[in-house]
Amino acid sequence: MLNRRILRVKAFQNLYAYEQCKGSNLNLAKDFIRASFLPDLNSMEFQDKAALNRDAEEAVKLFDQNLENQSVLKSSDASPKIKQVVLDALKQFHLANQKDRDFLLKNMVISAERIPQLYLLAIELLQAFAQHVAKEMEKKKKFAGDQPVGFGNELNLVQNKVLENIRESQDYRNAVARNNVNLDDIELEIREWFRDYIKPSEPYQEYLKINNPSIAQDFEVVDDLLKKIIFKNEVILNYFSEKDLNWTENKAVVRSLASKVLKFGAETGEAEDQELPQIAINWEEDKEFFQNIFNFTIENDAESKTLISQKTKNWDIDRLAFTDKIIISMALAEMKNFPSIPVKVTINEYIDISKTYSTPKSKQFVNGLLDVLSKELTESGQIRKSGRGLLDNK
Repeated sequence: MLNRRILRVKAFQNLYAYEQCKGSNLNLAKDFIRASFLPDLNSMEFQDKAALNRDAEEAVKLFDQNLENQSVLKSSDASPKIKQVVLDALKQFHLANQKDRDFLLKNMVISAERIPQLYLLAIELLQAFAQHVAKEMEKKKKFAGDQPVGFGNELNLVQNKVLENIRESQDYRNAVARNNVNLDDIELEIREWFRDYIKPSEPYQEYLKINNPSIAQDFEVVDDLLKKIIFKNEVILNYFSEKDLNWTENKAVVRSLASKVLKFGAETGEAEDQELPQIAINWEEDKEFFQNIFNFTIENDAESKTLISQKTKNWDIDRLAFTDKIIISMALAEMKNFPSIPVKVTINEYIDISKTYSTPKSKQFVNGLLDVLSKELTESGQIRKSGRGLLDNK
C-alpha cells in the first residue's frame, strides 16, 4: 500500500518544487520592476538613467518589504509610479504562486493515484515474458512433438508458481481491470526485450538449470528479473517514464510495491490475510491528509519561519539547509493540524525523511529543533492531541 510515509515524501517533493517555483516567480517579479524603469527609447524627452535606476531599486526594496508586511506599501511616501509598479509586481507574483500551487497539488494526487497502474504494469511485463516463452515452446512442439528434447527447463518461467498464483488471484484480475492495465501496444517490444535482456541475463540462465524449481526459487528469479532487469534497463525504464511524468520520484515506490505483489504470489495460501498492496487502505481519508499537509505547510509558512528563527538565533534562517526548512515546516503543520497523529510519530517520520533528502547532519538538527518546538507548542495549547491511546494531552 501507499502508506502515509510515502505520501509525506511525495508532499515534501512537491513542496520543494513549490519553493523553487516561488524563487523563480520572485526573480521574474523583480525583473518586471526593473524593466518598468528602463529608459523609454521612443520618447523625445530627456531620460535620467541614474534617477530611473534609483526608482527601480527603491521599488525592489519596497516589494521585498511588502512580502512580509503588506502595510508597508500603504504607508510609504514613494512616488505613485513606484507604488503602482510594486502593486503590479506583487499581483503577478502571488498569481504565479497560486497557479504553481494549484498545479502541483493536482499533479501530486494524480501522480499518487497512477502508482497502482505502474506497479501492475511491471508485473504484467513478467507475465508477458512467460507468455512469450509459452508461445515459443508451442512453435517448437510442432517440430519435436509434445515434449521437445532438451527444452524441458525452458518451461520453468511458464510454470512459475508465483506468477501463476498472481494470475489466478481475483483481487489481481480486478486490480488490472480497474486500473486499465494492458500491454497490447508493445507486443513487439516484449519479444525484443525478452530476447535482448531477459533471456541472456544471469538470473534467467541460472533458473533454466533448475529441475522442478521450488516456489522460493520461482520467487527469487522473478524478483531478480524485476529489480535487476525491468527496473535497471534504460530501454524498459523509458517505457515507464513515458507513462508517468513523475517517474523519477515514483520509481522506487513502484519497484517496492511490485516486489510486494510477487511476495503476495509466493505466500498465497500460507496466510489468511494476504492481500495485494493497494494505493491505500482508506484512500479518500489518506488523500485528504495528503492534500492538507501540502496546503497547511504553505499556509503556515510565515509562522513556521518565525518559530524556526526564534530557536536558531545564532544561525541565519536563510543559511539553514533548504530541505531542512521544508521538513521542519511540514512537521510543525502536521503537529498543529492533525490531532489524531501523535507528536512522536510526526517527529520520527520527518527525521526519516531528513536522512534521505537532506544533509548528513540534518537528522540531529531536525530531531532537536522539533523536540523543543513540540514541547513549547503543546504547553501553549497550539498542539492539542485527541484520540484513544494518545498521551500528548497531558
